[in-house]
Amino acid sequence: MTRLRQASAWRKKNESTTNDETRKVKFRHSAFVIVSSFVIRTSSFLFPAIFPTALQAEENVSVLGSKPKWSVLEKYQETITHDEFNRLIHDVYCTHGFASNLIEVSAKTAHVLIDRDSQKFFTLRFAVNNAGRKPVPHLWRPAKSLSPARADKPLVGLKVVLDPGHLGGKWAKMEERWFQVDKSRPVQEGDLTFRVARLLAPRLREFGAKVSLIRSGGEPVTAKRPDDFRELARKILIKNGVPLPREDVLDPNDPAKEQTIRWQSEILFYRYSEIRRRAALVNLKLHPDLVLCLHFNAEGWGEPTHPTLTDTNHFHLLVNGSYLAEELEFDDQRFEMIRRLLSRAYDEELPLADTIALTMARETGLPAYEYPTTNSTTKVGMSGYVYARNLLATRLYRCPVIYCEPYVMNSNDAFVRIQAGDYEGTRLINGVERKSIFREYADSVAEGLVDYYSKARARGD
Repeated sequence: MTRLRQASAWRKKNESTTNDETRKVKFRHSAFVIVSSFVIRTSSFLFPAIFPTALQAEENVSVLGSKPKWSVLEKYQETITHDEFNRLIHDVYCTHGFASNLIEVSAKTAHVLIDRDSQKFFTLRFAVNNAGRKPVPHLWRPAKSLSPARADKPLVGLKVVLDPGHLGGKWAKMEERWFQVDKSRPVQEGDLTFRVARLLAPRLREFGAKVSLIRSGGEPVTAKRPDDFRELARKILIKNGVPLPREDVLDPNDPAKEQTIRWQSEILFYRYSEIRRRAALVNLKLHPDLVLCLHFNAEGWGEPTHPTLTDTNHFHLLVNGSYLAEELEFDDQRFEMIRRLLSRAYDEELPLADTIALTMARETGLPAYEYPTTNSTTKVGMSGYVYARNLLATRLYRCPVIYCEPYVMNSNDAFVRIQAGDYEGTRLINGVERKSIFREYADSVAEGLVDYYSKARARGD
């Protein structure tokens, strides 16, 4: 989900917005939107930041976030050296810089702001040297720590969660993750990603992995619904300059619909509540070694009932990082960034992402996507396909996360392949014998995992 969006298109490549899952692009149609910092953005200026929820009016946290528990970082004392911390914070997580009053790094310690009003700081003590580093505590297991695997079961014991992006079925139109050309089969990203997950899961199990799907169909994981957020949406709109917000969207083409309670409450539901609930399942119940976020990309297609198709097609992968300075102003995002840095998830994510990228490149033949600017991303790794970016899912899931963005759904090539559906073997598609787009996606990811874990973990007989 990283897209260059015009008024009705989505949110990935728009570099004028901020970086988080909802900031990184403009939500749904255009100018008046909630973003993860709780700033409402218009095309020309920013309204003031406001409170995140009615119950947390005084907490400096992002949308539907919670006050961080800084004490959990005590377990990382002396697990990292100054040089390693410096490398990760400058080259991966804070590539756009950070304010010295938020994070101060000295030779022996790093001081991270906990509370601006009280000027309270968390102090991280560095290990004196590599030999003196304490073990890094985490529930997920790096490849090198897994038990030896047979050659035919390179993923044995690996716990993988598949996260098919978005929602399917009746929810797709609400998310505006759908389009339809004439009377063709509607293209709905949430349904496409779930189909890929259903193909990928048995492939990974064949190689010995323990696989869970974060959703079992097109329905939301969260128990919340848009109506649960109407009062919060009203307060957001009033605080941001709409004193008498309209209740409902009366016309889908109304340019002011972003200023309605209905529109904003839907965003709170399908973006923030849904992703935070998925994160809770990953962190508190499933405890995987790896999460694979499965998505399809898109270019701006305009009106979804009369979409624009394009010849452009590409792919890229994302890992967590590249936080913006304004994101770090929020206590929860600053805390989550430091926790991810100290967990060393990146050391597992990057080589795995590079490996998957290369197998996907071989299988799909697609070029790497190039962001038009580096305002919210940082290219990392050696493959040329991997970027660091601060997305809500990659930030909240407390384990390595690979966020896959192959295919431009509204490209002429991908559209024909999506319409062809799933099938075994190959078919002549656009003049070329090809697998179904869903199997090509699943096979290339599975091949990447096998390649990486075959080399990175111990081997047995």
